[in-house]
Amino acid sequence: MLAAVVIARNEEGNIERCLRSLAFCDEIIVVDSGSTDRTVEIAKSLATKVDTRPWSGYAEQKNFANSLAQADWILSVDADEEVPPSLREEILSAISGAPEATAFTMPRKTIQFGKWIRHGGWYPNRIVRLFRKSRGKWVGNDVHEYWDTSGTVAPLRCDLLHYSFSGISDQVARNNQYSSLGARKLMREGRSFSSLGLVGKSISKFFETYLLKLGFLDGYPGFIISVSAAYSVFLKWAKLWELQRGERQN
Repeated sequence: MLAAVVIARNEEGNIERCLRSLAFCDEIIVVDSGSTDRTVEIAKSLATKVDTRPWSGYAEQKNFANSLAQADWILSVDADEEVPPSLREEILSAISGAPEATAFTMPRKTIQFGKWIRHGGWYPNRIVRLFRKSRGKWVGNDVHEYWDTSGTVAPLRCDLLHYSFSGISDQVARNNQYSSLGARKLMREGRSFSSLGLVGKSISKFFETYLLKLGFLDGYPGFIISVSAAYSVFLKWAKLWELQRGERQN
């Protein structure tokens, strides 16, 4: 058996496409964390099971969702992702019989501004999304969770499709969200604010994504992505300064 597991919140614009692409799975589990749009309504029409749970962080939310599945093989997909037919067939082939691997990575291809992005560090962006739940768990902090397994991890060839941002405004909003999480992570790690972090790391992030990782080959979308990445780093360090300044004043 294969269970598809999706966590979601306010994803009415994406979740139908996602769940329809998972129809080949024996179970489809959706865990919602308080949507105020039609996400739950749409999910109930397409999923095997829909549950609601207050947000507890990416790793904990995904581990809870895994626990609802009867199957041991889990395909973990975000609500803004889609499994195309080529990847579907490769997944079914990978788990048939008794594979030695207990987890599989897959390349994720993201569309932005109507263009599939292939540079700037966005591709191939290999991630573990197919695994035996009995052989690992999601771990990590608020910003980057990952599947920790005691078994062998093997690669799949076909792309998972990612519809990440609806536009520049959405990308800016996401930068604001993730930079806050990143600043709190730096705070927990005992990092101190520095001008090098604020200015130097922001500039180096732009050159890393746009030049070293060839973001310029993606045209204007690549340039906007690189500026956005640098801005996110700038916000993270600026918010760390704000947090530490607030502590000193209290």
